[in-house]
Amino acid sequence: MSISSLPKTKQTENREELLQKARELGKLAEEYALQSDEDARFPDVVIEKLKETGFNKLHRPKEFGGQYTDYQTYGDIIRTVAYYSVPAAWLTYFFIIHDTWPAFLPKEGREELYNSNESMADVFAPVGKVTNDADGKGYRLSGQWNFCSGVYYCDWIALGAIHQMRDGTEPELSLFIVHKDDVEIINNWDPIGLRGTGSNGVKVDDVYIPPRRVFSVKRAVEGATAPDGNYDKDYQIFNVPYLIYFLAGFPQISIGGLERLVDDYKEKTKGRIRIYNNNAKEADNSSSQAILGEFKMELTSLKAIGDQYLSQLQYYEENGIRTIEEEEREQLFAMRAHIVKTAAELGPRILSTLGGNAIYKEGHSERFVRDLIAVAAHPSNLHADAMVSYGKSILGLDGHPMW
Repeated sequence: MSISSLPKTKQTENREELLQKARELGKLAEEYALQSDEDARFPDVVIEKLKETGFNKLHRPKEFGGQYTDYQTYGDIIRTVAYYSVPAAWLTYFFIIHDTWPAFLPKEGREELYNSNESMADVFAPVGKVTNDADGKGYRLSGQWNFCSGVYYCDWIALGAIHQMRDGTEPELSLFIVHKDDVEIINNWDPIGLRGTGSNGVKVDDVYIPPRRVFSVKRAVEGATAPDGNYDKDYQIFNVPYLIYFLAGFPQISIGGLERLVDDYKEKTKGRIRIYNNNAKEADNSSSQAILGEFKMELTSLKAIGDQYLSQLQYYEENGIRTIEEEEREQLFAMRAHIVKTAAELGPRILSTLGGNAIYKEGHSERFVRDLIAVAAHPSNLHADAMVSYGKSILGLDGHPMW
């Protein structure tokens, strides 16, 4: 089925309750925005609120406390939090998706992680070094990873490495899951934006990984489910292309953050007086009116693309599609990257058009701009990579090896 013609689907029954929780979380995170920016991490009160929402369980298997949540509601939760705090939306998104990869573990592994009721973080970057342990079963992991979002707030951490598994025929990308007790946190998070996420580095040294705590990303991308059989054939994440789902939240974050900036532009334009232009009201300026119309149309188009992406996920689920053709895969990559890049580019335009009073941190606009730029820097959002890969796939060539 083409991406251009998608059916409407029913919404999650408790959708409004979930969106209200998202608003409450976002507003609380915004209250601590200046402190979080200074500390490069959220205070405990915000993280406690995030955990209280139960968002991390939304896409868990029902057997472990999950519920069915349609993808548009999922996207709207992320957008809603991002409207108030882009870093809080980043963690909300990650808390949800990180609670899905234990479903792909052997029975003992998923029970260990889910029944622990502890939060999870990961770094996909395959920079770890893995060797087979002498016990003939497990593995030993060493290495240092950056960008471990939410590491201060999580107990289980999945770390990327490429290694030939004992039951494999070639090296493959996998996540090796360790407990925080075996991890050294490297305090190196001092970025331009997304500061509240506390995405510090982590280091492990020759840590033993039992086979129940190894998630083969490669096999999941190729359509595998739980290695010991699909214990819940209706589990929604087993019925979509996993990486397409896993990356779906980035553009939703950008949409939510951009909507806040556009609304800020509208409100500030209403009350703005140009003292160097005979105290003219900016709201009466046809140039500002035209710019506002342009910003609104850009936002509307990005929302439409974001909704289209989420509808495609819903279609996959309803039809049990776990793998897709190359051109379709790269088109979805291009959709994500286009949204994120456009939002990141519009941010500075909005800020510079608003003038000097908009650059103060207390006004929030400058922080949203920095956060949107940081979202665009994630490797799965790089615009040039996406467009090259999509163009290649249109011509019948292989696209990006990962995204």
